[in-house]
Amino acid sequence: MSGLDTLISKSLESTLKENLGEQTYQQIEKRIFERHGIGLSKAVEDFQKIDYVLREFFGSSADNIEKQIIDKIVILEQTQADEKRWITIENQSLTKTVLESLGDEDKKNIINSVIGEPRIISEILEINKIPQTSGYRKVNSLIQNGMLIPHGFMITHDGKRVTKYKSIFENISIDIVKNKVIVKVLPTKESIRKSHIMQIVCM
Repeated sequence: MSGLDTLISKSLESTLKENLGEQTYQQIEKRIFERHGIGLSKAVEDFQKIDYVLREFFGSSADNIEKQIIDKIVILEQTQADEKRWITIENQSLTKTVLESLGDEDKKNIINSVIGEPRIISEILEINKIPQTSGYRKVNSLIQNGMLIPHGFMITHDGKRVTKYKSIFENISIDIVKNKVIVKVLPTKESIRKSHIMQIVCM
């Protein structure tokens, strides 16, 4: 699963329930279990499974339903000047996740050190002078939230293959409008291309 899909999936289950209603939500959850042997909370990690079942239930209307659901979480924009695609985070829980990561000085430095330059974890911690114990914990938290993704590997001097990580974002913008915090992120083109959810939104 891509980093963007991991990030978005954190809010997807509750948003599905809010938009579909309890009864429809339970029917879809039952059908997902029949087809894939997993609950909906697990299926949100692979949106294609949910997409398939929604199309069983709603046919061609599934496109609009999915778009409405995703728009409650994130909105994909495009600026004509540079063709970069900013995402505005609409879901407050997701906004909180991003802000908490940026509010932690170590996590912010970790993200900054792998924007556009994949690195192995030990190098990330060394560059930012972060102790290993807390550093590994913070890197793993960013990976679990989808903000860092694996990107290639390197071979160490003793022959071990070690994964490199990089940020899914090129830039992050935070504004306050009428007492509301607006978080916009600029994902890498690769992050958008590998995201099943974004591909559905872009269709």
